[in-house]
Amino acid sequence: MEVNFLYGLQNALTLTNLLYCFIGALLGTIVGVLPGLGPTATMAMLLPLTSYLDPTGAIIMLAGIFYGAMYGGSVTSILLNVPGEASSVLTAVDGFQMTKKGRGGEALAISAIGSFIAGTITVIVLQICAPPLADFGLKFGAPEYVALMLFCFTTLVAVSGKSMLKGIMMATLGMLLASIGLDPMTGKQRLTFGYAPLMRGLDVIPVLMGLFGISEVLLSADEGVQSIYTGKLGRLIPRGKELLKGLYASLRGTLVGIVLGILPGMMPSVISFVAYDFEKRVSNEPSKFGTGCIEGVAAVEASNNAASEAGLIPLLSLGLPTNAACALLFAAFMMYGLQPGPLLFSEHGEMAWTIIASMYIGNLILVILNLPLVGIWVRLATIPYKYLGPITLAVCFIGAYSVRNTLFDVWTAIIFGILGYIMKIKDWPAAPLILGFILGPNLEQHLRASLQMSGGTLSIFFVRPITVFFLILTLFMILLSVLRTRSKTKGIKIRGI
Repeated sequence: MEVNFLYGLQNALTLTNLLYCFIGALLGTIVGVLPGLGPTATMAMLLPLTSYLDPTGAIIMLAGIFYGAMYGGSVTSILLNVPGEASSVLTAVDGFQMTKKGRGGEALAISAIGSFIAGTITVIVLQICAPPLADFGLKFGAPEYVALMLFCFTTLVAVSGKSMLKGIMMATLGMLLASIGLDPMTGKQRLTFGYAPLMRGLDVIPVLMGLFGISEVLLSADEGVQSIYTGKLGRLIPRGKELLKGLYASLRGTLVGIVLGILPGMMPSVISFVAYDFEKRVSNEPSKFGTGCIEGVAAVEASNNAASEAGLIPLLSLGLPTNAACALLFAAFMMYGLQPGPLLFSEHGEMAWTIIASMYIGNLILVILNLPLVGIWVRLATIPYKYLGPITLAVCFIGAYSVRNTLFDVWTAIIFGILGYIMKIKDWPAAPLILGFILGPNLEQHLRASLQMSGGTLSIFFVRPITVFFLILTLFMILLSVLRTRSKTKGIKIRGI
């Protein structure tokens, strides 16, 4: 294996492949900064053009766009409170608060450093442990995913703020909104009220643009904010204890991202919630989260980068795409007459190892690209809000429109912007709504499939070992949350929960 990898590294360091890697990383960063576009859409647009390129170089570039977009996605989340992807929602929660305190540079820097750590470790895991980890992912059927989704809902504790009841209500609303459109199994209309545009359902990007970006502009205008931050800019790179906290959080986020990222259908957006919840539970000061905590930013950014690259493990080792972006990479392989899976390493080993080696280089390029830009990006926070507010609105409208090229999504963003503004005034959390919006369709799909498998009985959830494990883990996490709540009311501090 070492010989194969070194041979792949030698190929990856050729001038042509380095150029493809750099272009992919650069495009990915730009795509990440532009809300709404996303790596999947960009890869889909470029896929026909790559047919004229060398197969190895084309896939290196597409892969660079994929994991590079996760690097750039933190910029608008941290500086403008505009998460361009669902995986950046919780980056905005603590990152934007850091920006308002003059620590936007530290947030951007730890985001880039954490992403580099996550990307590098994940590629090492891909290089060493791809087949056994991919086999683990294949053991998941519909019942296992139901139990896993229920476990993911326990992260509501971390993102509900002061009121768990409000968090549960918002998550329920998110699930209800996600059900609008056509029933995925029967094709019948649900909650469309005869309005044709609703048949396509609501897309998560316009919802994000409204709940976070537009609502923040409305709130700032209402409060007469002059600029996001008016003092002197703080350090651009975290140091001392803050750096160590960020590094440790990045490692923990990477672990969560790798373990869950290999599972088909587990999106980085969902995994980021799990990583944030885990980080908050192991913290000695969980009350800091949501107020500008560097660990929150580091854990989320590391987890979504690790999850993105971990999705390549089942793709390359078993030919199993775990998300939309991996499906496009799968299509790129097939376009060149290549079949991802075990035969890829035996019949096209040179290509496979070159792609893996290029990911080390790509992560290094990305951190070199992003760290010097921190000083430029962070100055956005000092621009007078009379200029920055309209720019933020324009970014939100363009991001909402670019998803499906329809004004319906722009109006959706506006409506959710007003809703988000009201929620912020009344202190209702937005993150649980997004969690319910993302998890709802997956939970429904796998639950219905499980009941079809079992003939309508719930016994299927209690006879499969992995399912039982996650159900027990879910109950355990709920119990910890209850104990934590009681300890607060009694003034007792319970470490680690």
